[in-house]
Amino acid sequence: MKEVNAALDSLEDKDAIAAAVAASEGIARLEAVRFRALGQLSRHRGGASSVAQEVAFELSVVDGHAAGLVATAEALTTRLPRTLGLLDRGLVGGYGAMKVASATAWLSDEDARAVDEVLEDRLPGRNSEQIRKAANHAAMMADRDGAAKRVERRRAGRRLSLRQGETGVASIEVEDGPVEKVAAAYTRIDREARALKTGGEARTLDQLRADVALDLLLGGQGGKSERSEVFLYMDLNTYLGLNDDPAELAGHGHIPAALARHIAGGPDTVLRRIITDPLSGQVLDLGRDRYRPTAGLGEFVRVRDRECRRPGCHRVAQACDLDHSLPWQFGGHTADTELVSFCRRDHRLKDEPGWNYHLGPGGTLTITTPTGHSYESTPPPLHEPRTEEPPPF
Repeated sequence: MKEVNAALDSLEDKDAIAAAVAASEGIARLEAVRFRALGQLSRHRGGASSVAQEVAFELSVVDGHAAGLVATAEALTTRLPRTLGLLDRGLVGGYGAMKVASATAWLSDEDARAVDEVLEDRLPGRNSEQIRKAANHAAMMADRDGAAKRVERRRAGRRLSLRQGETGVASIEVEDGPVEKVAAAYTRIDREARALKTGGEARTLDQLRADVALDLLLGGQGGKSERSEVFLYMDLNTYLGLNDDPAELAGHGHIPAALARHIAGGPDTVLRRIITDPLSGQVLDLGRDRYRPTAGLGEFVRVRDRECRRPGCHRVAQACDLDHSLPWQFGGHTADTELVSFCRRDHRLKDEPGWNYHLGPGGTLTITTPTGHSYESTPPPLHEPRTEEPPPF
């Protein structure tokens, strides 16, 4: 590898571009191998939806991307052989192939193969947006009546999604919303943002649009905020400004101390004392001296877990189900030692054939997939574990 890197360092511009093109072609060929393998796995499992979760584990990708990979693999290996052939030849990348699979997902097998044939000569040399447009147009031409029905289905599938960004920021998006309503909403937000852009306003128009949109979502008045609940895990010394250790916002991750103090200092902030085990850093109690909290078992488990306990899922615990690690009908108990937080999808995944869950001491959850691989999930400590008890005072 050192020799390769040394050779690349000596390349002129033209040769550097050629090397990048050759690498992209090689990556596309490897992606074709991956799609064939995933297609084979899906066929072995009879197209079970849990395949996507298993792929997310094995490839260390987020669930949505895993589902897209599996769906594309199924399409390429059955309905889109010519697009798969373009991957084999390095003429189209995996992301472009996913656009074709998505655009033709609603077609019959016969129409999908016809579109695949039409696109074979149109896709090479196109970027992913051009591929999306070409594939959508070809699909509509193949089944014009079905295209109208597809629009209805897509609009019926509208949803709100949250995407965590870098430290301290996140994005919220209305996906597949009715285009006329989305356009009207943007026009209203833009109009109110421009009205606020007076001579003394330091915020940019982009910042104002974002602020107006969030204000509307929280209060409905384009400025009036509304109280909402988030879980912020913060050391007392950090809150008091005695240190600058990072805090943690459930579902997002760690945030700087200054931002955590800003959030915690809000007018509607409610603080709760949480007692932790000094050795492990795990939650012991919510605001009282005994282990069994009066705040309610459900609240205790959600505070302890922070997020859905399946590794790789970051849905906040407030929006999760509480589930028995050992099913109730098989002797499970409703106790903090046996309850864990799962989002609705992962709650259902637990009942799929071949998936096994075991909750061990300290809240460590072990999930074994149908292929026999095991993954562990442990609630993160609220502070760094200490090697010895603090001295008495």
